[in-house]
Amino acid sequence: MNWQTRFVLALLLALLCLGCGRSERSEGAPETANVEKPDWLTDFEKAQAQARAQNKALLINFTGSDWCPPCLMLEREVFKQPEFTEYAAKNLVLLMVDFPRIKMQSLEERAANRKLAERYEIDGFPTIVLLDPSGKKIGELGYMAGGPKPFIAAIEQLSEADAPSTP
Repeated sequence: MNWQTRFVLALLLALLCLGCGRSERSEGAPETANVEKPDWLTDFEKAQAQARAQNKALLINFTGSDWCPPCLMLEREVFKQPEFTEYAAKNLVLLMVDFPRIKMQSLEERAANRKLAERYEIDGFPTIVLLDPSGKKIGELGYMAGGPKPFIAAIEQLSEADAPSTP
């Protein structure tokens, strides 16, 4: 290896190391940027057991997290917003079923995700499937503009439509 190649490799390594130490939050970012993001599970069985134990709905996000423009918009405009984070913490168990093109996944996770996509007949991304605490499907959503407020309202509407009527 000649000295120019070694120099370029050393420079790239140095730049990589510098990038690793940076915080995602910049100095001028508002305080709401510091809100913890929701805890997305990736194992269906664990998510379903948690939903049942906590008596919460299970929101399954079928996504192409590193390539699908509407998926990326849904993540940025809804899932990373404090209003959704707070709502999810109180009312939902979150499961991400990802179909990335760049990000690495284990063969087991890929196979499990394909199986879930077949089970719920997913034919596009993003598709959000909402299950009640017992595991019964109560509806589907996709990307919708307007941020967390209309998205949460749609979840509430699906949940209310599924709720047993009182005599």
